Amino acid sequence: MSPEEIQTLIEDATFDYTMGEHDAALAKLQRATVAEPAAFEAWHALAEINFSLRRFDAALVAADRAHALHPEDLFINTTLSRIWMEKGDKATAEKYGAQAKILSWKDQLKNPETKSGSL
Repeated sequence: MSPEEIQTLIEDATFDYTMGEHDAALAKLQRATVAEPAAFEAWHALAEINFSLRRFDAALVAADRAHALHPEDLFINTTLSRIWMEKGDKATAEKYGAQAKILSWKDQLKNPETKSGSL
C-alpha cells in the first residue's frame, strides 16, 4: 500500500469516526497499521478513537506503538498521559504529561514567533 493510500485510509477513518461509524473507522485504521506498521498517524488516530470510546487498553497499545515510532512527538505524549490518567496510574500519566510539557517548551524555543501573546 502506498503512502498516499495509507493517508487516504486515515482520512477516511477520521471521517467515519466523525459520522459515528466507529467500527468502520477502527477497521480502516487497522488495515493501515497492518499494511504499514510504521504509520505513526494511523497508530495515533487508533489510540485517540479507542480513547474516546473508552477502550483504554486498546488505546494504550496503539499509543505505545505510535510513541515507539516518534517518542519526541508532543501529541502522542499527551495522549499517553490522558490514557494513563484514565487507567488510574497518576505517576505514569504525570511522566508523559511532563514530557509533553518539555517538548512544548522546546518547540517554543525553536519557534518563538508561535508563542501565544508574542508581538
